[in-house]
Amino acid sequence: MASDPPAQADPVGSAIDSVSVLSEDSRRRMFAFIRRARRAVTRDEAAASVGISRKLAAFHLDKLVDAGLLRARYETPGGTRKVGRQPKVYEPTDAQITVNIPDRRHELLADLLLDAVLTERAGENATQAAMRAAQERGRQVGEAARHETRPGRLGPERGLTTCERLLDQYGYEPVRETPTRLRLRNCPFHPLAAKAPDLVCGMNHAFLSGYLGGLEVNGVRAVLAPEPGECCVRLGTGEAEAAADETPGGQ
Repeated sequence: MASDPPAQADPVGSAIDSVSVLSEDSRRRMFAFIRRARRAVTRDEAAASVGISRKLAAFHLDKLVDAGLLRARYETPGGTRKVGRQPKVYEPTDAQITVNIPDRRHELLADLLLDAVLTERAGENATQAAMRAAQERGRQVGEAARHETRPGRLGPERGLTTCERLLDQYGYEPVRETPTRLRLRNCPFHPLAAKAPDLVCGMNHAFLSGYLGGLEVNGVRAVLAPEPGECCVRLGTGEAEAAADETPGGQ
């Protein structure tokens, strides 16, 4: 089971930037024309598809390239070699744009469930396989983050600071309530968690527990602490969790 690469910084911001590039009408229509063409398209063809000049088309096409929606290269259409410089052609990239505010990670949940089905062991039921797959993936993500950042020994406060940065990239919207307690204000798996809370919240808890283990954060644990409209898990030291549980509503 391959581990996820470290999450890229601000994926929602990148997606919003890409969407904003497509807000211009001619640009959006050219992008649609190139996607439907299923081949490399020249500037002249792109310009003709929306009825604008070649120069203006080049401007819009380069904006789409900068946004990662198109790739450009020099090629003679049809493969016929001619004298002189080959024209610049454009084709779609494999980029997929999804904007969710707040952030949702349904693809991660689906991938974990697929891993569980494909790796279910003798003696495991489906739920046990899902929990194991989630914990293993979390550990892999934590190990990858530790390898990338090389933070050294992580006690509770430094460990939670590291978790805060990384979990923000996964859409959890972490809030540092105290030096030793981290609340996760967003559930990346909503609204699926509401449909099957025992399964989804259990997998989420297993994922975050594995993540703490892979990152090697000492003295911090993930505990189930459901709050309306938030993630069902919070991170903290044993003392912080005990104190929180003694207050009304866990707060």
